[in-house]
Order: sequence, then C-alpha cells, then structure tokens
Amino acid sequence: MLQPITNFIYQVLLFFFRFFDGNLGLSILSLTLLTKLVLIPLVIPSLKSAKKMQDLKPHLDKLKTKHTDKKALQQAQLDLYKEHGVNPMGGCLPQIAQILVLISLYQVFMKFLGQPSIEGINVNSYFLYLDLNKPDKSYLMPILAGITQFIFSLMMQSGVESHVQNPPQKEDKKKEEDSLEMAQTMQQQMLYMMPIMTAVISINFQSGLVLYWVVSTVFSIVQQYYFSGLGGLRPFLAKVKIIKL
Repeated sequence: MLQPITNFIYQVLLFFFRFFDGNLGLSILSLTLLTKLVLIPLVIPSLKSAKKMQDLKPHLDKLKTKHTDKKALQQAQLDLYKEHGVNPMGGCLPQIAQILVLISLYQVFMKFLGQPSIEGINVNSYFLYLDLNKPDKSYLMPILAGITQFIFSLMMQSGVESHVQNPPQKEDKKKEEDSLEMAQTMQQQMLYMMPIMTAVISINFQSGLVLYWVVSTVFSIVQQYYFSGLGGLRPFLAKVKIIKL
C-alpha cells in the first residue's frame, strides 16, 4: 500500500538531491516544505473544524448549564454541531493520510542516510553544524524537536475544559465520572509525554530525520496559528505571565 507513495517521494528527493548537487540538508528541507504544502488541502478541513469547535465553546458552556441529563446534553451538542456544520470526527482521515506520508518519508530518508554516494553523486551530509548521517551529540536538535512538539501540542488544544458534563454525584454514576476524570488526566499527561518522548527518541536518530521533524513541526505551528491562532498556547502563556488573557 505504501510502496507507490514511498517510490514517488524517493524520486522527488532524488530530484532535489541532483538539483543541489548532493547537498543532503537542502534536499531534505526542500522535500519537507514541498510535502507540507501538498498536504495543505488535507489539513485545512481539520484546522477549520478545530477552529469552529473552539468558537462554539460559549454555546457548549450554555448547554452544560441547561442540561443536567447526559443523554440530553449529548443530543443538544450533536444538534449544535449539525447546525454549525461541524463534524467532530472530520480531522481523522487527514491525520491518517499524514501518518502514511510520514512512514514513507522515514523509509525514503533511511535509503539516503549513510550512503557515500547516490547515482554517482557524492553525498554532502553536512548541514550547518550537523552531520545528517549521525545523531546530534550537542543535543540541540533533539531539544528543538521536543520544544516545537510541545508548542504545537498546546496549540492543538482548545484551551478550554471538556465539553462533556460531569455526571451528578450519585453512586450508580460514580464509575462513569471516575472514567471521565481518568481520560482527562491521561490527556494532560500526554501533552507533556509526547514532547519528552520526541526529544528522547531524537537523541538516537540520525540528524537528517530530526531536521525533517523540526522543520515540519515549525511549519505546522505557523499553519495552525494562521487558521486558529494560539489556541491552547494562549492560556499557557498567560499562566507563565508572557501574555495577558
């Protein structure tokens, strides 16, 4: 299934490799930016859906106050989404497409990294201070990968509380409430775990792969800001007193 995508991306990277006379860093940068641009039509619906969800926050808060019954609240939420043309699951397919492309990119980079020459052209694996064939021993790129991932993860959050009404404090609904609180706790933990995992994994990855990840994430941050603003990053910046709400 991925082979046609992988072959196509390989040929595109090979084109940039020839164009830049074997400069692997410039080739990876060009392929990364081109890939992000090509994926924009798939990403835009998901970004717009997230922005609409954020804009509906005041209406959802009113519904939470109005409806004490969970089923009635869920139905009212669905009616509100339908009225405003919001599909909460609308971002799933674009995310799947991006994951498939990411897997293909990884396979393509692994074909390039570590080779002294490709089709008779010597590989220049040095970019800025990096040897793209080796991990970054200064840890600057892994740190950047973790920081940019953290910023992007915050921006993807709506910066608001869950839209699901907590059930009343009754014995027969206590388990349901505990499950909801557990899910919210896990979501909060993942906000910090993902950047840490990204940084740790990047320590052992070739710098060429980490360079792609950092540039791709920075592009996503700019893209997210254009469509949805700071999102969940705004309350975080306010909390550390960088901006005011």
